[in-house]
Amino acid sequence: MLTDEMKAILEKSKGTGWVLEPDAMKILSIAGLDVPEYIHATSVGEAETFASKAGYPLVAKVVSPDILHKSDVGGVVVGISSDKQLRETYKGFREMKGFAGAVIEEMLSGVELIVGAKIDSQFGPVIVVGIGGVGVEIYKDTAIRMAPIKKEHVPSMVADIKARKLLEGFRGSEPVDMERLSSMVVAFSKLVMDLAPFVESIDLNPVMCSGSRCVIADARMILNNAQG
Repeated sequence: MLTDEMKAILEKSKGTGWVLEPDAMKILSIAGLDVPEYIHATSVGEAETFASKAGYPLVAKVVSPDILHKSDVGGVVVGISSDKQLRETYKGFREMKGFAGAVIEEMLSGVELIVGAKIDSQFGPVIVVGIGGVGVEIYKDTAIRMAPIKKEHVPSMVADIKARKLLEGFRGSEPVDMERLSSMVVAFSKLVMDLAPFVESIDLNPVMCSGSRCVIADARMILNNAQG
C-alpha cells in the first residue's frame, strides 16, 4: 500500500512525467528496499559534509528535471576520491540544464543487475531481472515474468539468464546471496503492484548484488500519461 509520502512524491512529479532520482530512492527506501547511503546535496557544502561522514570513494549524479539519461551528458561520476574532485564535479554539474543539485552516494561493489518493471497494456505489471549496467543494451540478457513475483519464481528467472554464472561466483568471485536477491525482487514486485496505476515503467539499474547485499544504485521511474 502506498504511503502518504509516496503519494505526495508522485503528485509533485506529474510536471516532469518522471520521478527525480532522490525521490525515487525515497519511495524505494520507504518500501523497505536497500538503497545506498546518500544525500541530495543542493550545495557544495552539503556534499562535503556528507563526504566527511561517509568517506571516499563516492559517486556523484546530477539531479535535473531536464536530464533523464544522466550518463549521456556526463552527469554521473564514479570513484570520487577527494574533496577537490568532489568540488570540481559539483561545479561541472551546476552548468547543466535544469540543475537542481546532486545525489552523492557511497560506492558499491558486486554483480551489476537490472531489476525492472513495465506496465503492459495486455498483461499488466511484468518484472524483468537480468544483467545490468551498460551491459543491458549490449547483451539484452534478461528474464521476464508477470507480477506478482513470489520467492520461488526468482531462481527460475536467474536460470533463464545466459550469464547466470556471474551470479554463482565466476572464477573465484563472490557468489550473489540468492536469498537476498529473491527477497529484493519480491519486495520490488509488491511495490510495482501498488504503483501500477501511476507508472509506465521502472528501471533499477544497476542493482549491485554481492554475498551480503543487493543495493539499488540507480533508479528511474516513468509516470504513465495519465499522471504526466
